[in-house]
Amino acid sequence: MFDTVLIANRGEIALRVLRACRELGVRTVVVHSSADADSLPVRLADEAVRIGPAASRRSYLNAAAIVEAARQTGAQAVHPGYGFLSEDADFAEICAENGLVFIGPPPAVMAALADKSTARALMSRAGLPLPPGSVRTLPTVAEAQQVAAEVGYPVIVKAAAGGGGRGMTVVRAAAELPRAYARTRAAAQVAFGDDRVYVERYLADARHVEVQVLCDAHGNGVHLGTRDCSVQRRHQKLIEEAPVPALRPATLDALAEVALRGALSVGFTGAGTVEFLVDEAERAHFLEINCRIQVEHPVTELVTGVDLVQEQLHVAAGTPLRLRQSDVRLRGVAIECRVNVEDPDRDFTPAPGRLDRFRPPGGPFTRVDTHGHVGYLVSPHYDSLLAKVAVWAPDRDAALARLDRALAEFDVAGPGVRTTIPFARRVLRDPAFRAARHTTALVERLLAPRPEADPHAVPDPRAGVDPDARTPAPAVNAAGPTTWRNR
Repeated sequence: MFDTVLIANRGEIALRVLRACRELGVRTVVVHSSADADSLPVRLADEAVRIGPAASRRSYLNAAAIVEAARQTGAQAVHPGYGFLSEDADFAEICAENGLVFIGPPPAVMAALADKSTARALMSRAGLPLPPGSVRTLPTVAEAQQVAAEVGYPVIVKAAAGGGGRGMTVVRAAAELPRAYARTRAAAQVAFGDDRVYVERYLADARHVEVQVLCDAHGNGVHLGTRDCSVQRRHQKLIEEAPVPALRPATLDALAEVALRGALSVGFTGAGTVEFLVDEAERAHFLEINCRIQVEHPVTELVTGVDLVQEQLHVAAGTPLRLRQSDVRLRGVAIECRVNVEDPDRDFTPAPGRLDRFRPPGGPFTRVDTHGHVGYLVSPHYDSLLAKVAVWAPDRDAALARLDRALAEFDVAGPGVRTTIPFARRVLRDPAFRAARHTTALVERLLAPRPEADPHAVPDPRAGVDPDARTPAPAVNAAGPTTWRNR
């Protein structure tokens, strides 16, 4: 195991990695921007190094400064967390050139999987099912139009170098395609320095299912079950759970097996996530492989008892995988809610500020990953994620009740500060979600404007009355099973 690991990230994931290192007896170095000088990871690290001002490109994306900090502090390895440089093959290569172990897959594997078009081709050869569309990138709008006509609308134009929910445009009619194609290419060039795009059939009502895999450098690998990440807004996940509810066990087992086969086929090492869309007929379509720890990894840890970050560290140190597939047992249900500092009533506009009150929930089987504390200034310079509340219970109904209780306890307040907790609790009460019939269209449906009542309509005297009992009827779908389907 390493003596010292540098954590090239911030916020809750930096704190999560720090804690995993400390339990293994590994010394930690946390790099930080000037805006994060008083953050919890900086306070708790064995050593902290300021690497730049608040702007990410001059701090957390400054590869030269991070490598220099590692060399000055004697770190042998760099853990990138998620976001920032976590899937940057060039950064991984720079680490290797400077004698540092990058805690993640080899640079060549990362480069291949970061290119969505290349990843699709590799996974297709490994036997993973692809959604209808182009395998290669499409350099002209005419080629994009041809593919769209073949697979049928709606389609989605995707940046080959995209990630994190960015670089995607849904196109519902042929007349919209030329503009969407040009806009996506331009946005991809700005965001990723690469304007290549491809087109595939858009599955508007599907489940977003992912498989957690763990592989070592000796050809061994295991999967740790599935997660449902269908509750998302603009391709950004809001609520995740493990295992995936409502789908047949045979479907989930097959997905897990093919996901692990795909990862091993390209020499993947470390913790990774293979993502799929699953339609209502339970047909799966490969999306991408993420070469890093996921935000939602706590739900997998809660149902398996496996510390994924510690396993990342062992694999990166060259240790053969300590798990066999027969060792992986899924127990109960875990659900996680992301708490973002955003105002749902203002189209989820970031609402940062200083936290005058901050009391995370507690109680049995309740886990809170957060870097927040009373007096903490939530910076407007970074992602709005403030905390993750994850719960475990023997079954899904109990997990939902526990998560709602935990969110109700979470007290966050400060001038101008708003969070997504009220909207998350609204999702938890939704009948389709409670019945596990939700899809990626759930949030869009909840946010759709409600039709206004006709002011000239004559009220129905029977409305809200149970004709049998002649007593006020309960609210529609307030409890129990429902025949409404979000498909």
